Amino acid sequence: MNIGEIARRAGVSRSTVSYTLTGKRPVSEETRRRVQAVIDELDYRPNASARALKEGRTRTLGLVIPPATQRLTDMQLGFVASVVEAAARADFDVLLSPSGGDHERSFERILTGRRVDGVILMEIRLEDDRVTRLQQVGLPFVTIGRTGSAEHMWWVDVDYTVLVSRCVHHLADLGHRHIALINRSTELVAAGYGPGHRALAGFTAAVGERNLDGVDVCCADDAPAGEGCIEQLRDLQPEVTALVTINEAALPGIQRALERAGLRVPRDFSVAGVAARHWAEDFRPPMTAVDIPTQDMGAQAVELLLERLATPTAHPRHILHAPPISLRDTTGPVPTGRGR
Repeated sequence: MNIGEIARRAGVSRSTVSYTLTGKRPVSEETRRRVQAVIDELDYRPNASARALKEGRTRTLGLVIPPATQRLTDMQLGFVASVVEAAARADFDVLLSPSGGDHERSFERILTGRRVDGVILMEIRLEDDRVTRLQQVGLPFVTIGRTGSAEHMWWVDVDYTVLVSRCVHHLADLGHRHIALINRSTELVAAGYGPGHRALAGFTAAVGERNLDGVDVCCADDAPAGEGCIEQLRDLQPEVTALVTINEAALPGIQRALERAGLRVPRDFSVAGVAARHWAEDFRPPMTAVDIPTQDMGAQAVELLLERLATPTAHPRHILHAPPISLRDTTGPVPTGRGR
């Protein structure tokens, strides 16, 4: 169904139908009712592309996600779900686009194809070429995460430096002197992945402040890698009595490896970290952790982007989350005789 058919049935010109739909020129009330009756009868909906040309916007937001060849973590999926839900509440659609690897053409189409009104960008590096490219083309965007110098950007993020530091201080208060950080993968950290670098900075600072023995280990985002990290620590750093992790996907493997080693948590070994809430609660026993508010963060990213679209000259806004540690059952006093 198109404007021509509506015009034929209503007995008016195509331009009259167009004016009725757009309001660009006045149409008599009688004519407007006749056209509207045909539209209602036919359940006509204007073509999305045509509407975008008319309104100068698409009512679609782009969400740039990691490459499709990589399995998204539950935290990343949480961000995706919350962005889609928040956009729907504002009557916006969401176009998912992977970036990195073989997907640069997809990202470029988002930037130059007039497919979206603005972009939400995930998984930010300290130096991120995607951010630079968005700035070059002038497409409004908001990031979940932030670059190394982000004062002129709009973003929502988690303060991994502070949160990992809090976890270390909590373990130190319990008497632990030998603590490990299980970070994200070597490849991500080498690429400048922001949370990995900020977690390491917080860990290093807290270990220094408390005069602890700290060791950091990179770990791929899966359970077998988590098992391997614990086995490596047991072999090379047997004095370690506690760990902090930001790698939620490795948690099932960490749990299996500790069980296989005969270490009871928290009597023999303590675990703390930064993770989505359900990961912490699914650990056995439930894990002491800073629960990442993925639902809030995705909704806030949409809110910031819509604000930026509505007021292009507004001063950049930043939202930095630093929620408290939820004390559960995986942290306890250092085992007797191992506090030195």
